[in-house]
Amino acid sequence: MTSFIKTALSGAAMLLTTTLFAPALADTHPSATQAQIEQSGTLRVGMSTFAPWAMRDKQGALIGFEIDVARRLATDHGWQVEFVPTAWDGIIPSLLAKKYDVIIGGLTITPEREKSVRFTHPYSHSGVQLAASTSMASEKKTLADFNQRGVILAVRRGASPVQVAKVNFPKATLRQFDDESQVFQEVLNGRAHGALSSSPKPEQEALRHPDALFMPFVTPLAQGNEGFALRKEDEALAEQFNEWIDARQADGWLKARHDYWFKSLAWEAQVANP
Repeated sequence: MTSFIKTALSGAAMLLTTTLFAPALADTHPSATQAQIEQSGTLRVGMSTFAPWAMRDKQGALIGFEIDVARRLATDHGWQVEFVPTAWDGIIPSLLAKKYDVIIGGLTITPEREKSVRFTHPYSHSGVQLAASTSMASEKKTLADFNQRGVILAVRRGASPVQVAKVNFPKATLRQFDDESQVFQEVLNGRAHGALSSSPKPEQEALRHPDALFMPFVTPLAQGNEGFALRKEDEALAEQFNEWIDARQADGWLKARHDYWFKSLAWEAQVANP
């Protein structure tokens, strides 16, 4: 074999190898989103207000578990954080439209949502519970009792409790609202038999209104894992956030903040209408 042929074959082999592995190498490159965040020095976070995930204090500033998480995430990376309040039923479309870089808003990981967004590792765990009206449903104790025609249940539009309600109470009528406070007000005003929401909202509302609300079920109707949501192309950014989540779980920071916001009412004094 001549040296010319050897050189040609060697070059062809190198070209083939580069071609085969180029896509894999490209996947590890920073995405346009990462480049934009580093250039601007600001992480844009999509979120929706519902206690104690995110809410306004008496001065109008955002506080809550998700707010703490997003601020710590940004601080640990040397970024500023910009919150973009968004209606819940439009929170994923707005991410895909690039109105912000990531959703940090108590978004439960589901197979349906994974079709359109990339989730990080879970950073929080919650369930869906039902708080029932003492005046309208005191005799109801089982799933079958609430799965009847004529039963009215209030839920937040676009949130995971909607699907939980449809699965567990297909015969009941669902009333959907954009705001979490409207969901429970519907029950307190005697217009619905119960309200479904992610914990700890049902438990906390039952504690606040012991004469008006009760918890008919000891165990959650559904268990959920929450993750940050990013656009599909932001694989490298998701891995960067996964490393942060793993570190904050290991040092106990995520658990400490979750316990403060979800297992106590110590924060209520900061808000006018929790």
